[in-house]
Amino acid sequence: MSPITVGVEEEYLLLDPGTGLPVPLAEQVRAAAGLGPIAEEREVQPELMASQIEVATPVCTGLDEVGGHLLRLRHALGRAAESHGCRLAACATPPVKTDAPAPVTDLPRYRALRARAPQLVAEQLVSGMHVHVAVPDPELGVAVLNRVRLWLPVLVAMSANSPFWAGRDTGFASWRTIVFGRWPVSGPPPHFDSLADHERRIGLLLSSGAVMDTGQLYWQARLSNRYPTIEVRCADVQLRVDEAVLLTGLVRALVATAVRDAEAGVPVPPCPPELLQAANWHAARYGLGGSLLDHEGRPRSAGDVLSRLMDHVTPALDAAGDSREVTALVHRLLQEGTDADRQRRALAEGGLPAVTELIVTETTAV
Repeated sequence: MSPITVGVEEEYLLLDPGTGLPVPLAEQVRAAAGLGPIAEEREVQPELMASQIEVATPVCTGLDEVGGHLLRLRHALGRAAESHGCRLAACATPPVKTDAPAPVTDLPRYRALRARAPQLVAEQLVSGMHVHVAVPDPELGVAVLNRVRLWLPVLVAMSANSPFWAGRDTGFASWRTIVFGRWPVSGPPPHFDSLADHERRIGLLLSSGAVMDTGQLYWQARLSNRYPTIEVRCADVQLRVDEAVLLTGLVRALVATAVRDAEAGVPVPPCPPELLQAANWHAARYGLGGSLLDHEGRPRSAGDVLSRLMDHVTPALDAAGDSREVTALVHRLLQEGTDADRQRRALAEGGLPAVTELIVTETTAV
């Protein structure tokens, strides 16, 4: 059986090379990158903030394809950014920013978002990584959501790459997770009884006016409204391409395992929403630097929880041929720490300029 197909979206910031401040040049950079021979226009997309840009890979079968496309797109955008006097940065929050509201991309949807939530949009300088994994049908997709949601805090901890905000250490490994959690529909998704229950509850949210449309359902995992996929969107964007490949492999394996368990009728382990939310906050706070909360709310070492995750997904990794690569990258992550840890080490060694240099250098590193 062929591996389940995947696609990845990454969001980046554009930074001034001297000050490290975000610069609103996304439209110029996007146009330059989209007109070149390396990246196609549809692969490079606008984002909410004018200092932010997004890429989307084609549909991929192998993790090597994912890595190759991300590296190609990062290099295309990196060159385009430098041609406009800025640097591409795969960090989930900017190390420094001004107190002024960040400019918004001049598109009707983004203007409408700013009108609805001015301060939230003004502070939405956060960049994530979204992994789309194909699912056979929406009914099975809901069953997959109910199982994958239990592992989202672990992915948040592993992907933490946003410790700084406005030139200060927030004390959180993933400040992006906290910023995104302020929207009315965000965080880990609830458990759904069925596809009908899923559609009914989304209908209630839409009719309430709390969200503009399904695109504003900012759950960390959701059924995509554009593709026949589960979209897992809890991760901070990663400094290095191979770290993005690691998360892609784990997300695909989690979805494949959930499909297998759903089809076999394996019960979903119970986890109250308040406990899952607490585990998510805990993961954003500490990353892999302390304990993590398991499905039952018990603190466990980060290494123990990652070991449990690997045990859970190993059959799916084996089936996809991803075990060796993913296992090696997990071991490196445990040894080196998260990107948030690396940013903090750079701060200790050389201050905020060293943090900016780390971010922009690692973004396009091979």
